[in-house]
Amino acid sequence: MNFQKRKRFILDELNKQGEVDVKKLAADLSISEITIRRDLNNLADNGLLFRTHGGASKTDPLAVPYTYTNKSVQNIAAKDDICREAAKLINDGDIIFMDCGSTVFRLCQFIANKRIKVVTNSLPIITALQNSLVSLNIIGGEYDAKRQAMHGLIANRHLSFYKAKQAFIGVDGISVNGLFANTELEAGITTAFINNSEKTILLCDDSKIGKESYLKFAPLTQINTLITNSTSADLVLYEEQGIEIIKV
Repeated sequence: MNFQKRKRFILDELNKQGEVDVKKLAADLSISEITIRRDLNNLADNGLLFRTHGGASKTDPLAVPYTYTNKSVQNIAAKDDICREAAKLINDGDIIFMDCGSTVFRLCQFIANKRIKVVTNSLPIITALQNSLVSLNIIGGEYDAKRQAMHGLIANRHLSFYKAKQAFIGVDGISVNGLFANTELEAGITTAFINNSEKTILLCDDSKIGKESYLKFAPLTQINTLITNSTSADLVLYEEQGIEIIKV
């Protein structure tokens, strides 16, 4: 039986039972436990299940008691492609920042099996990762009900105590003129993420490329890497300013 057929069988069992066992799967499929473990690891890396000791369970980071009001349901396929690529940059032991953007939230499903520490101001991210292998550091501050996140002076100060290897952020717009936000609160905490990380990675679908909104808060040079599905000619101009472009 090839991998695609085994994958279908494993996911069907997960949907029926909620969890699967390595030994039972190996017996049901008449293959070695080593092969099953490799299959489960592959599926976990793609966010399709959560690895447990001796097996796997269903994982659905979107099954949280919150709904975004800021376009979280738009461009889901593109956002998942972007986040799947972003997850490849994260290794066990890393400390990362994650902001409250709807694209960054989609990263949860691809990192739940990584032994990392996530520092975030996003309530949906906290909920999605609370039962995963990820260790969480929750930023305090004023609660923004619309963004479902913490913002403000105290949140920014909280971040100043920590240093991350990478910050994964979103913006409301990016152009050759810089990075744009819709509010000063969003700009403030995004700036704090940038200032306290070794590397800043912008996750941005094509709807944000070339867009300028209310507030320009940072130059392009604040970004190290841009992961996007865009084919805009502007990407060449971003590269000229030293940004690494990863296309999906």
